[in-house]
Amino acid sequence: MQDYADYDGLGLAELVNKRDVTPAELLDAAIARIERHNGELNAVVYKAYDEARATAAGELPDGPFKGVPFLIKDLGVRVKGWPRTSASRFARLDADAEDSILTQRYREAGVVLVGKTNTPEFGIPGVTTSALFGPCRNPWNPDHISGGSSGGAASAVASGMVPLAHASDGLGSIRIPAACCGLVGLKTTRDRNPNGVHDSDRAIGFSVDHVVTRTVRDSAAMLDVTGYPQPASPYAHPKQDRPYLEEVSRAPGKLRIAFSSETPTGAPVDAEVRAALERAAETLAQLGHDVREEGLGIDYRLLYQAQGLVSASNFAAAMRRWIELKGCEPGEEIEGLARRLYERGKAMSGQDAMWGWQQLRLLNRAILQRFETWDVYLTPVLNMPPPRVGYLDTLTDDLREFDKRQAATFGFTPPFNMTGQPSLSLPLAQSQGGLPIAMMFTAKYADEATLFRLAGQLEKEMPWKDRKPMVWG
Repeated sequence: MQDYADYDGLGLAELVNKRDVTPAELLDAAIARIERHNGELNAVVYKAYDEARATAAGELPDGPFKGVPFLIKDLGVRVKGWPRTSASRFARLDADAEDSILTQRYREAGVVLVGKTNTPEFGIPGVTTSALFGPCRNPWNPDHISGGSSGGAASAVASGMVPLAHASDGLGSIRIPAACCGLVGLKTTRDRNPNGVHDSDRAIGFSVDHVVTRTVRDSAAMLDVTGYPQPASPYAHPKQDRPYLEEVSRAPGKLRIAFSSETPTGAPVDAEVRAALERAAETLAQLGHDVREEGLGIDYRLLYQAQGLVSASNFAAAMRRWIELKGCEPGEEIEGLARRLYERGKAMSGQDAMWGWQQLRLLNRAILQRFETWDVYLTPVLNMPPPRVGYLDTLTDDLREFDKRQAATFGFTPPFNMTGQPSLSLPLAQSQGGLPIAMMFTAKYADEATLFRLAGQLEKEMPWKDRKPMVWG
């Protein structure tokens, strides 16, 4: 066979089905690469090798990813018997008593769970570093960030440790690390994947779970396995017409695509990023799509003011549950970003929180109205190529400077967590320094199908599979 890392997840599963390799052999290949690269990248923070070997040697479900090694992000999702830390010294738990519903569905897909990936404390910032685990680094250049909060997952997949890994996205935490690490990263429609009966802190609906992958088809195939209605869910489930894996090979037709580098602050994006956006727009026009430059045109300041109120009140409520579980208030164990968010949420009135909700409803309506005349909205994911490790220091005492730098780096992803729309990062370009530059494609509510069709077209027209990072294989 070719090198393990040259296959995507479906490709490895096909080898297993043809009996060219065994799940145990794939696991050994994954473990070898984790041990080879993790000291430099710090992507995997918990290793369950013995359990994985037992799983690989046993009977596996006949799912599309049968025998494929897989990693879980150390935030939110539970794995029976595994620790869960949320990268927080305060919120560490020794072992979960049961699998999350999503974990059960991953197992149904046939994957072999190998360990957990690095994340920032409570998944708050767009960079993966914490006092507990330290910084996660980018395989394309370890001096640069892997993004956040699914930075460990993205670093592991981009370096070839595993072909796909669990990730989650609350304001960009799938798309940002996918962009930094040259991967496919889909933020699904709100509640497309199950949140589970314990997931109270996702009550505001911003956060979703899915995977980061190297190919479009792996993302589609995993969503086919996980994205079906959860019994007794209080939310209406978005419909789909056919399996998403079939959508990848279907022609998207002529789409109405708006593109923009409009940022909340009005600051221009990096010249290389703007050039990559224009090349993507030109390619789409050459493919026959109706492409025009047009932005959301909303009051971003008001949007983020409202989002801040909602997020702070939600975080304080989530911390209250942790305090009840731990029996004490958090002291120095939590970092500055979490402390600030918690204190802000505690001080907030119910009227403040509800004003934020009301304002978000109005602004979400304004955003969704734009999609009455668009099928897809195209922007960059990041304002600039991935910055160097240390540029975004979550442990700094100067949180205002951190906020300024983060806002200048990640300007495009959050609105679609608020509206609940599907939004996809694709690695369509590279900087002169060899770092990935990604474009973000957002579709109408519940319309992942259009994104998969368009992504399949672009994967052929602007391929990225032959690009390899500095740390690889």
